[in-house]
Amino acid sequence: MQLSRRNLLATATLATATLAAVPAASPGEAAPSGDTASPGAAVSPQHRESFRTGFERLAADGYQLLHGRKVGIVTNPTGITRDARHIVDVMHASPLVRLTAVFGPEHGFRGTAQAGGSEGRYDDPETGLPVYDTYLKSGQPLADVFTASGVDTIVFDIQDVGARFYTYIWTLYDCMEAARLAGKRFVVLDRPNPVTGREAQGPVLHKEFATFVGRQPIAQAHGMTVAELARLFDKEFLGGSVPLETVLMTGWRRTDFYDASALPWVPPSPNMPTPDTALVYSGTCMFEGTNLSEGRGTTRPFELLGAEGIDGRWAAAANALGLPGVRFREAYFAPTFSKFEGKTAGGVQIHVTDRAAYDPVRTGIALLVTARKIWDGFAWRSDDWIDKLTGSDRVRTMIDAGADTDEVVGAWRQELAAFRRIREEYLLYR
Repeated sequence: MQLSRRNLLATATLATATLAAVPAASPGEAAPSGDTASPGAAVSPQHRESFRTGFERLAADGYQLLHGRKVGIVTNPTGITRDARHIVDVMHASPLVRLTAVFGPEHGFRGTAQAGGSEGRYDDPETGLPVYDTYLKSGQPLADVFTASGVDTIVFDIQDVGARFYTYIWTLYDCMEAARLAGKRFVVLDRPNPVTGREAQGPVLHKEFATFVGRQPIAQAHGMTVAELARLFDKEFLGGSVPLETVLMTGWRRTDFYDASALPWVPPSPNMPTPDTALVYSGTCMFEGTNLSEGRGTTRPFELLGAEGIDGRWAAAANALGLPGVRFREAYFAPTFSKFEGKTAGGVQIHVTDRAAYDPVRTGIALLVTARKIWDGFAWRSDDWIDKLTGSDRVRTMIDAGADTDEVVGAWRQELAAFRRIREEYLLYR
């Protein structure tokens, strides 16, 4: 029965990946990216049909890149096919690949843990595969996990959301470093940046503020895919010594939002329920560093912001700025957990009206500036978490000193320009 199921799913995988078998791309190879289009433009059925993830290309090629290898995979619930099967289940069922271990990041492989948690070490009930916990492990301790697993090739396939402080890209970084230490081959299967890859935005991390929400100096909204980031991490921060290979997407354009892929959206973490959340996240996650609610415990996390005692003056002040591509609605909500649990908070709901014009980081700064002006209860978290999120103490100290939005955003202009120049070398799609 097991053999029959494996053969059936293996056949289905190859049938689903209708793209003709193509070789995996090397780290320096750009995949075809289709016609140019304006950001947010309607996506044609033909364009959607041409899109393939890195995993789909790998499967279409009969897993040749992994032939003869003992494979472990770093993934979570977002590692899916376009028909919503998990790639671990598909690979485990295939006789063409030898998958022997799974490595779970923050929130876990099957995604059962909340922020700041993981699932620990267990055997996956569906496949029987051993699942190892990578969360908060790095360097030699993580290399030891890879060694103990017995794999010789580590595959990474997780959906990112485009923000420096979203921890999966640092799981990628830590796993790359650990693979180098353990002498393991490392393969990245690419997926879209759901908020496009048009350009980088926001402050660049200062090294003295490095944490798991920012290991290295990249922009707050990096505008890159995980394969592009992997190449940048390797060359800029890991000495070019990682045995790295990438399998790129086809049919993805830098102007594409997530819906251009026609892939189902799986929440990468419990508080990232929709692509709309990802669109605002690189700006409004900064509210984690304040005493205001960032919307955790509601159905619209990071789109709803507020606190007890805030009224319609905040929405009015934010709307008066005329920020491009966004409007703010006076909103009231009662979170079911996290800040203001069970209490009524007043604040704003963000409504993006033109996602191509919308700048999430600038909008987030504008909301911090106006919140501090209209609400005398405003405070930063006592641990200065805002400094870890923004990558320095500059945002906090400038806003405390009365700086306006333009002044705060202008303060990182030079470092952002320098990062954009570095980033350009590693971009793989037009």
